[in-house]
Amino acid sequence: MGSQEEERLLLEDGLSEKKQNGLYTGDGSVDVNGNPVLKSNTGNWRACPFILGTECCERLAFYGIATNLVSYLTKKMHEGNVSAARSVTTWSGTCYLAPLIGAVVADAYWGRYWTIAAFSTIYFFGMCTLTLSATIPALKPTECVGSLCPSATPAQYAMFFFGLYLIALGTGGIKPCVSSFGADQFDDTDPKERMKKGSFFNWFYFSINIGALISSSFLVWIQENAGWGWGFGIPALFMGIAIASFFSGTPLYRFQRPGGSPITRMCQVLVASFRKWNIKVPEDDSLLYETQNSVIAGSRKLEHTDELKCLDKAAVLSDAEAKSGDYNSWSLCTVTQVEELKILIRMFPIWATGIVFSAVYAQMSTMFVEQGMMMDTTVGSFTIPPASLSTCDVISVIFWVPVYDSVIVPIARKFTGKERGFSELQRMGIGLFISILAMTAAAVVEIKRLQLAQELGLGHQDVAVPLSILWQIPQYFLVGAAEVCTFIGQLEFFYDQSPDAMRSLCSALALLTTALGNYLSSFILTMVTYLTTSGGKAGWIPDNLNEGHLDYYFWLLAGLSFLNMLGYIACAKTYKKKRAS
Repeated sequence: MGSQEEERLLLEDGLSEKKQNGLYTGDGSVDVNGNPVLKSNTGNWRACPFILGTECCERLAFYGIATNLVSYLTKKMHEGNVSAARSVTTWSGTCYLAPLIGAVVADAYWGRYWTIAAFSTIYFFGMCTLTLSATIPALKPTECVGSLCPSATPAQYAMFFFGLYLIALGTGGIKPCVSSFGADQFDDTDPKERMKKGSFFNWFYFSINIGALISSSFLVWIQENAGWGWGFGIPALFMGIAIASFFSGTPLYRFQRPGGSPITRMCQVLVASFRKWNIKVPEDDSLLYETQNSVIAGSRKLEHTDELKCLDKAAVLSDAEAKSGDYNSWSLCTVTQVEELKILIRMFPIWATGIVFSAVYAQMSTMFVEQGMMMDTTVGSFTIPPASLSTCDVISVIFWVPVYDSVIVPIARKFTGKERGFSELQRMGIGLFISILAMTAAAVVEIKRLQLAQELGLGHQDVAVPLSILWQIPQYFLVGAAEVCTFIGQLEFFYDQSPDAMRSLCSALALLTTALGNYLSSFILTMVTYLTTSGGKAGWIPDNLNEGHLDYYFWLLAGLSFLNMLGYIACAKTYKKKRAS
């Protein structure tokens, strides 16, 4: 036994020396077999093309469904405008709520790689189910005859929404893990690789939007002209390609070990601190309980902070525990474990301000599309499907990502001294401001559209107004610019500031703002409809938008966005970053 222990210690000493010499990664990453990995032939940008390719194809599949879903619900499932918009935002919200499931599974049990692999299979099965529901005659609703549009049968609804929500579950396992898994390919302890990580998030979002560009242009055209069977079948094919791309890079990947359930660790801190509510926290923080090495797999130790001292009670070794030596994780926690919970609490106000921004973003797939349906969609001899105008948002992102990474960051770095130009918090704040401008632009377009409808006597006719749909381009372009700042800023912020063993969970929390933003959008739609249709009025958003005031709805969102930005500025000024040892 003694000789085996000596061999183990010698092996660890040798490995530690190689890490110091830069041969191995210093962040605890391993290969697919669980062995320490050499920097020279794993990770970094050499592994990223497979991850970026996976994300591009998966997002092409997702947006191939999401971008024009409101049109399918109104034209094929025969739902009304408000009902269709509510169905889309509720499903979209679920797609960004489900990542909490995938994040906990990844951080606690399977790791990010195997979580992506398993949930991708569920995702692919959902895509195939949706394709069948739009292809087999018995599974799709009867076409309209004149103005008579038969409702879908319960079985048809069940098949369609079963496939749709399988996709939501599948994306729940992928979304919180892919960006974090990509960032894991860069060693946090290496300054050169750490700088590349910031660039990775930019190009990760760029890949998302390449997929979205193809979806919002080519796939929307296929759906409108070649049929929805092809329109849903092609995204299913690309999902299969995404899975193949992901597995192809396996030998090059760096893996982080799962650290156990983050929810359990947080509960342990809360229980231990409550049990010791009457114990005084020592002034000297070195007296708080901590082990020589982190007891959490795949995590570095965190330095103690002076905030939320009530939680420090969980790391106080009581006299009774010291004498008896009888304690466990539910009565005594390490400083690192306590600091994990503190970090999440500090993040909460910043996280909450992303909800209103996501509600603004949700308008692109709902009210922007419905606004476009009531405008002139012809440009020369070509007809533009209203949903494919979201291409302008994607082009905006594709334009701004390389400009931000190659031009803005180097210039900003000279003034701020920060390696990424702007801090994550500054970048997110800029995006919140631009989102106000986007809602303002949408409101101005709607005012002009309604004025023209009244002038031409179309106020009570459910027909498009001869105002070119191209007037929507500025609002889409502004939303894209806001995305580049806020959403990529969120990816960086929640990865960098999260505890090492909670990165999937924190990425899921960032996505949760999108879910809650969609639910908030649904709630606002419901309340606006309820309050503005009382007394038999048409309301702000009737089925015939020429009779409504969609501009009021956009102004409401602009006002909420302004108040949200003020709250964000107050929270960002007081935020304190994590300190890892």
